[in-house]
Formats: sequence, structure tokens, C-alpha cells
Amino acid sequence: MARLLLFGGKGGVGKTTTSTSTAVGLADAGLKVLLVSSDPAHSTSDSLGVQLGSEPSEVEGVPGLWGLELDPESRISDHIPKLTESLGPLMGGESADLNASEMILPGLDEAMAFDELLKHLENPGWDVIVFDTAPTGHTLRFLALPEIIEKWADKIIKMHRVTGGIRAMMFGSKEGDKLKEELDKFRRRVLHVRRILCNPEVTRFTLVTIPEKMGVNETVRAYKSLAEFELPVTGCVINRMTPDLEHEFIQTRRTNEAGNVKTLTESLPNLHLHEVELKDSDIHGLDALRSISNELHGKINVSEGLGPFTIGLGLEVHRGTWLQGDEVQLHLPGIVREDLSLRSEDGTILVGINGREHPVEFTRPAKASQVNAKLEDEVLRLTFPAE
Repeated sequence: MARLLLFGGKGGVGKTTTSTSTAVGLADAGLKVLLVSSDPAHSTSDSLGVQLGSEPSEVEGVPGLWGLELDPESRISDHIPKLTESLGPLMGGESADLNASEMILPGLDEAMAFDELLKHLENPGWDVIVFDTAPTGHTLRFLALPEIIEKWADKIIKMHRVTGGIRAMMFGSKEGDKLKEELDKFRRRVLHVRRILCNPEVTRFTLVTIPEKMGVNETVRAYKSLAEFELPVTGCVINRMTPDLEHEFIQTRRTNEAGNVKTLTESLPNLHLHEVELKDSDIHGLDALRSISNELHGKINVSEGLGPFTIGLGLEVHRGTWLQGDEVQLHLPGIVREDLSLRSEDGTILVGINGREHPVEFTRPAKASQVNAKLEDEVLRLTFPAE
């Protein structure tokens, strides 16, 4: 399982620059990195100078880096068609003209984004996934979604029973139970994603802000809200600090910024804070991103083995997979034995993680019956038969 690094904050504070530069730096260090964006603005492509799509694509000029831009709304109907079917009778007909994307359920599009993210997170082929999130409010709506689903389902069923009259008496129990079942399945999936996001062995969340009063206040509120869900927030990047220049306006602004940064430091004493000065041009293109990565993390050293490897902002990363002789090691933090499976197909070993199968690369074909599997200290060791 990959290590997940999330970067969040209000819009326009430099989340994309911070996350993209981090991804570039990690890939340059030798890790296999997937950069994911769910921000509707989709500025990640602009930052890299390449066009990303809805499937992972290699980023030219950065070996080891792939990127994708999620489109959650386009996947809503794919993920929950049964939920739409269940709603039809309750809304007045056996096949009501209802589209899943039209359901007003706060946090639904964020749920689609995080569920799609989980598919990649469980793939041991990735070492690190860097997630450029939508503004923090979207993440908070997702985290609150399981409770919202329960209230939403109860209200729809009650409304149907009150307004449906005899029709509700005839099939209300059956259709109501069907809706509740589908919503409960979706709720359990969301809860699973939420557990992954709140697991400090897998996830780290870095806030991004600017040294202005409104930005600082919103960052403090975001931290407190995320902390209520026990999301592991460990760092904060303060972008666009005014450079120290001999000018009255500049010095006045620096004094104001220093006061705002002091407020942030006192409010969030346990976070790794890092200040980034305002540059004299926009940050886009690989050279500029590599410069910002070096400023944020310094030289990222990745040695042999699974890790962990320490980078700036108080972050740690691992390799997802490591080949050593006849043994393949997979780092699977938080996994339980019951969620694992192993089989082979045409000589390729497939590891199942929470019901999703992933191929394990090895130098030669093998059968599952020939491979010795051992889970120890969150590492799955697959020993292949000798030649």
C-alpha cells in the first residue's frame, strides 16, 4: 500500500504548487509516484506543463512520476447505480427519471474522488500517492458523509411514507429496506476510506496557507475540524511570504505577516511549519517545481529497502514494493490478514487487497501454490521458488 500525502487549504494559496513540487522531488529521488488532483480547477496540468487525464499517465521529463486528474461527477452513476434504482420507486415510480449525479447529497462527489483514490492507494506498485485536494471544505464534507447518509436516508423514507399514502403502505417496507441496504453498503465503503485517511501509518495531511489574517484564521479552523475526525495533520506550508527588501511598504507588510505567522505558530504548536517566500514569477514548469521541492524538503535521500525515508515537513514515505533476491516485499500498513488473498494467472502472482487484485512483478512466472507468503510487521513477504 502506498503512503498517501494530502495537501489541502483554501483556494488560491498554492496547494497545487506545493503538492506537485513534492511529487516531482519524490520521483527524482527514485520512488514511483502518482500525483492525483481532485480540485475542480485542475491546475495540476498547468503546473507541470502537461495535459493529464482521468487515468494515470507518465509525466514527460520526470521518470517515475505519473499524474491524473479526477472527475468525480462523471463516476457517480458508475459507482452507485443500484442506489439510483432504489430511489426510483420511492420518488413516485418504478423507473423514475432520476440520475445519480442529480442527487443532492453533500459530500457525494468527494466520496467518489476518495473511493477512486483508494483503488490506487491499495496498488502496491505505487510507492507514494500525492493528493492535491479540493479546498478543505470539500474534504470535511466527505469526512462527515457517513452521518449525513444516515440522516438523508431516514428523511427520504419518512417523506415517502408520509406523502405516498396507500402506495407507501403497499411497498414502503420492501422498497425502504432496499434503499437502506444500498445506502448502508455505500456508507460502509465511505467509512473504510475514512479509516484509511485517519491512519497515521498511511496518511499525512499538510495544510497550505498564506500569511494573511483570513488565511491564517481559516487554516486554524480547518486544523481543528480535521482534528475532530482524527485526520493526521502534521505540517503547514506558509506560501508567499514577502521578501526582505528596503522599502517602507514592504517592511510594513512583513511586520503584519510576522504577526499572522506568530498567531499560526501559537495556535498550531505541534505542526512542522515552513515558510516559502514570494517569487518574482509564477511557479510552473519542472525547473521551478524542482526548486520549490528543494526548498520544502531539501535533498531527498532514498536508499535500498522499503524504508521509511524522511523528507521535509515532518513527512515519511516508504516504497510500496521491494525485490530482494527471490523475495518480494510489499509494505501494507494497517492491513489485516483476512483482507488479503493470493492467486496466480498465467504465471503472474495476484495479491488481493480488500477485494481488489494487483499483479506482483517478478523476474519469472510462478504459481501461487509455489509462493510462500508471510505477513509480519505490516510487510507481506512473498518468497518465490528458486530457479
